[in-house]
Amino acid sequence: MPRKRASRRLAADVSLLAVAAAFALPLAWVLLSAVDPHAGLRVRVPDGLTLDNFDAILTPEITYTPLLNSLVLCGGATALTVVCAALAAYPLSRFRSRLNRPFLLTILFATSLPITAIMVPVYALFVRVNLIDTLQGTVFFFTASQLPFAIWLMKNFMDGVPRELEEAAWTDGASALQSLARIVLPLMGPGLAVVTVFSFVMMWGNFFVPFMLLLSPDRMPASVSVNDFFGNRGMVAYGQLAAFSVIYSTPVILLYVLVARRLGGGFALGGAVKG
Repeated sequence: MPRKRASRRLAADVSLLAVAAAFALPLAWVLLSAVDPHAGLRVRVPDGLTLDNFDAILTPEITYTPLLNSLVLCGGATALTVVCAALAAYPLSRFRSRLNRPFLLTILFATSLPITAIMVPVYALFVRVNLIDTLQGTVFFFTASQLPFAIWLMKNFMDGVPRELEEAAWTDGASALQSLARIVLPLMGPGLAVVTVFSFVMMWGNFFVPFMLLLSPDRMPASVSVNDFFGNRGMVAYGQLAAFSVIYSTPVILLYVLVARRLGGGFALGGAVKG
């Protein structure tokens, strides 16, 4: 038995190392190629370090304007998604109805629909209502596409907040909206953090939606402008692409760092329901 356990543990360790290497090698290529004056497809330690790749891309046309567009699109859509998901999940969590389960199953089904399958009618609709090539129209579609899973997540986290706390607030004269804003949402900090990070990351890396709905180059986000580093006839500026990838990943890393405490903590219930 000890030998079998040791062999199983060794096999598990080897499998985990293989998975870690699969993730670590592309990351190592990005970091090394960003400072390599002769970057290529191979992962190698550069002969000399240089910041020329960053100097070449730190311009308004290549980096600043696309990143600003991405922050406006993804930040606005994330805020709208979290607010709408909280308002939609609250009645599903607190009020019992025969329609709750069918509605939740419909939401779950909506999360499995690929965006590519609905982009043609969405494009036609946006042309008809004059929302094509507008940041606000893209924000609305980002929000609509992320809402199903955000509602599902928010409802599950909201179920963990004791109803007794709201009933005490109702006794003191608070409305349902006040109890949601002042009791439920502050107590489900990890849930809000998860929904926020998940929604932002999914929108931040989305290429197809802004590529279809935005036409003007000055409105394109960074997820679309990264395509400019792939030239014709297979020519790719690998060093500049890697440097742009480092800068492009920074907002997501900063967001995770800001909400890391919320993600690691539990619900702040303490002794609120004692006595």
